[in-house]
Amino acid sequence: MNPTLFEIGVAIIMIAVSVVLVVWFFRYLAAVSERRMVHMLARAGVDPEVARRGDTEAIMQDVRSRCQKCRFEALCDRWLAGKAEGDDSFCPNAQIFRRLTRTTGRIAP
Repeated sequence: MNPTLFEIGVAIIMIAVSVVLVVWFFRYLAAVSERRMVHMLARAGVDPEVARRGDTEAIMQDVRSRCQKCRFEALCDRWLAGKAEGDDSFCPNAQIFRRLTRTTGRIAP
């Protein structure tokens, strides 16, 4: 076998594996962000089903986007686990959660 063809084949396989790993990583981050968002909705007193309803689709798209770009993931995880004191004022979605709580009629715990 020609060494050049072998090297090209190895390079293509390495690129393919790299692409698969990058795609997997971004899907993993999105899934973690989604779980955190749903947990935050529940903790804020908003029915998590609101994320699946069609009438709030645009709002939830905005909430997901903010959650995925959030710089306070570690604080959020600690707060959700009850290991951080205070309210959710660090959350970029806190105001939206309060409005959704009023809209859905549930009271935050």
